Amino acid sequence: MISTTSTRFAHQLRQMGADEHVLSNPKLQQAIDEIRELKRQKGAVVLSHYYMPAELQVTDADGGIADFVGDSLGLSVAASQTRARAIVFCGVKFMAETAKVLSPAATVLLPSMKAGCSLAVSISGEDVRFLKKKYPGVPVVAYVNTYAETKAEADICCTSRNALAIAKAMPGDQLIFLPDLYMGRNLQTRIKAETGKDLILWQGSCEVHEQFTPNQIMGLQMMYPEAELLVHWEVPDEVIMRTLSRSGGILGSTTDIIKYVGESQAQQFILASECDLGATLRGLYPQKEFVVPCIRCPHMKQIDVYRTLAAMRALDTPAETDFRIELDEEICRKAYLPIRRMLDFA
Repeated sequence: MISTTSTRFAHQLRQMGADEHVLSNPKLQQAIDEIRELKRQKGAVVLSHYYMPAELQVTDADGGIADFVGDSLGLSVAASQTRARAIVFCGVKFMAETAKVLSPAATVLLPSMKAGCSLAVSISGEDVRFLKKKYPGVPVVAYVNTYAETKAEADICCTSRNALAIAKAMPGDQLIFLPDLYMGRNLQTRIKAETGKDLILWQGSCEVHEQFTPNQIMGLQMMYPEAELLVHWEVPDEVIMRTLSRSGGILGSTTDIIKYVGESQAQQFILASECDLGATLRGLYPQKEFVVPCIRCPHMKQIDVYRTLAAMRALDTPAETDFRIELDEEICRKAYLPIRRMLDFA
């Protein structure tokens, strides 16, 4: 007999556009059921990012495993507020590190230590110290897509959702913004116009968002002339300059994009962001159509249901060390303040 929980889970997956082979896999439902039970036995919560596969985005209330689904800022807030003794983080390593900084007493597990980030590895704490010597007194704004040792050297962190507000609020006529070059260029246009401030940028980039090109997007705009364009801040500025004005839409964070779709009268959208954000949007707005050039983050896709189950099983056993996030106490202490300042803008 199929349970009500299983039915809700399958319905939500179908609405999110999951492949039929995913829906018909009995091992998937068994893994989901076991994770749900282990969460309750072990007092753990699951935090899941919008770029996770659809089956990891379905909430506990809908028969899935996620206690909270969100963007980097939302997940940081959730990590800072949870009273759970353990967090299993369905995201990438810098996100799990941020959760550990904000909830130092909790055990934080990452289902795959291979879940890295091209932005996070593009810069180190030593690089930030070099920039501070080169530009003494200039405030450092570190994008949340950095490791804890980098955050520890910054004055404040930001996410794509609050970067503009934070940049406007910082003192002086110059800011060091790191590490995303394209996001920095996109922000610079707005910040310069509204505040006159200049950004000193690093040369990092997101290996997903940098793949979007003007010709690719303009081709889709010709095929779908009524569609509005949804573009993440990390997409190259050349793409935005040549495409956004052609069809209308939004340049913003993941949450900005989700909110915009809900408020727009348009029924069709072209998404220039990670593929599985398309699953999120289909689940939230099933009456609307999303054209998604499916560029997947290889790091996010290191996390799946079965690795999440392995991490949950390992909690409170010797195998826990294979998944546990551990940070130097001094780095945790130093990283906490810039992250806390970021949350004040949440």
